[in-house]
Amino acid sequence: MSNKMLPLFLLCETPLHAGVGSDVGIVDLPIQRERHTSWPKIEASGVKGSIRNSFEMNCKNDTDKLIDINILFGYDDNGLTQEVRNRFGENKDFSGALGFTDARILLFPVKSLKGVFAWVTCPGVLGRFYSDLKIAGIDIPKFNYEKNTIIPNSSCLIDKTHQKSKIILEEFTIEVKQDNKCEELGRWLTEHILPKGDFYDYLREKLKKDLVILSDDLFTEFTKLSTEIITRTKIDNETGTVKGKALFTEEYLPTETIMYSFAILSPIFSTVKGSFKGENQLEEVEKFFREGLNPVIQIGGNSNLGKGLVSTHIFEVKQNG
Repeated sequence: MSNKMLPLFLLCETPLHAGVGSDVGIVDLPIQRERHTSWPKIEASGVKGSIRNSFEMNCKNDTDKLIDINILFGYDDNGLTQEVRNRFGENKDFSGALGFTDARILLFPVKSLKGVFAWVTCPGVLGRFYSDLKIAGIDIPKFNYEKNTIIPNSSCLIDKTHQKSKIILEEFTIEVKQDNKCEELGRWLTEHILPKGDFYDYLREKLKKDLVILSDDLFTEFTKLSTEIITRTKIDNETGTVKGKALFTEEYLPTETIMYSFAILSPIFSTVKGSFKGENQLEEVEKFFREGLNPVIQIGGNSNLGKGLVSTHIFEVKQNG
């Protein structure tokens, strides 16, 4: 059974907490991370659930569209009307036509002495990004990097008080090399990963100039130490003070973090015939996904605090074959 993969980019508009529950470490409620790299991620189930919820919120009173959502995302009895349940009858155990991969980190924002902040990445992240796109059948220009930290020629991050080219990220002073390869990458990313709209012009211009390719080790340190740690409390209504044992800390991916996932499109399962429809149905699934995806969705916890608002953008380059 064939399928198709669509790269989906996620830009954090507000801090995002995709959590793993409580922990015995310094942070009570840390974010999800890959076991072998410690790089931030969002589990595929969280990505799929958030996108599905946005689809359902758009058409909660439209029976036909709710039926389509349950066919394409998989059947979920929770909150369905009896009319929708009757449509499926006993044919409820089938695979949905839309799946998603874990969301992986691509660009991480770090505070800078010059230029306010920089987007950092590393050869390990970029190499995996190229490989993932290749699996999806997408060829892109590949950029090879030296071991030096490199930035675009037009970058405004350089601290000119030093004799050599150096940037200051958080408390780190880093010697850098200006390179047109980094500038080419910044331009390519600007054209393909950011959401559409004039209100993203500032970020587009910034990405062209303020991209930094660090070593894998230094990138890992920043993703561990430069997340947002927020202390929260619960106030006792009678005393007006912190309620006992109600002080805790939460970790968040900062605003402007950019991640990517893949929407996996599969043939549609026919609940009437009890089999999968033809491969030409992939176009129907893609159309449904593209037209129904909200430009902004909510992922992770604390939605009632405005956390986890994410802009979405589907990669527009045609796939091979």
